[in-house]
Amino acid sequence: MKITVFGATGGVGREVVRQALAAGHEVTAVVRDPARLEVPAQERLRVAVVKDLTDRSALLPVLAGRDAAVSALGSASNKQARLHPVAGPALRSVVAAMERAGVGRLAAVSAAPLGPDAEGDGVLLRKAGYPLLRWALRDLYADLAVMESVIASASGVRWTVVRPPRLLNRPGTGRYRRAVDSNVPGGRVIARADVATALLDVLSDPATEGHAVGVAA
Repeated sequence: MKITVFGATGGVGREVVRQALAAGHEVTAVVRDPARLEVPAQERLRVAVVKDLTDRSALLPVLAGRDAAVSALGSASNKQARLHPVAGPALRSVVAAMERAGVGRLAAVSAAPLGPDAEGDGVLLRKAGYPLLRWALRDLYADLAVMESVIASASGVRWTVVRPPRLLNRPGTGRYRRAVDSNVPGGRVIARADVATALLDVLSDPATEGHAVGVAA
């Protein structure tokens, strides 16, 4: 498969690039700073520098001839999302460019707080824990909510949104729990590497097309 990865220098995006290459895919890693990719050069890896992800004309060359795209884009903090939202504006242009380039499959990372509370989670968590988290990071989640809305309204793209809980910098296990159109009961954390695995897994899983998928350790 030929895959374009947006947000390739972030924690999840870098893992997507590494795992996709290890699986034999051809990868176009879209970056602003190539030095931050930290993935060894190889024949099946193309590094494309795009400074402005809202520039649709700049996105067409990195999507032409690709089978799928993966977005690991997101703001690094609530303050950044308030001042300069990333995911919503970028995905609006990415989706439009995908439709023009004829790239039909998209997997994008979002966040568990945008999904429904999982059955089995305690009352304290549902009534206090989650609402407090959603308030504290409201700008970050608002940006992701715009992104999800843009993706869901795309007419020519078969999409899947992956919603993880708190991300951890620890080795991936290759295993994770998932729930389609729901969050995972008791799902509190997941390794960034396992989110990357989930993003690549859904690309070849038609049952997830047009759905949000909750994932957790």
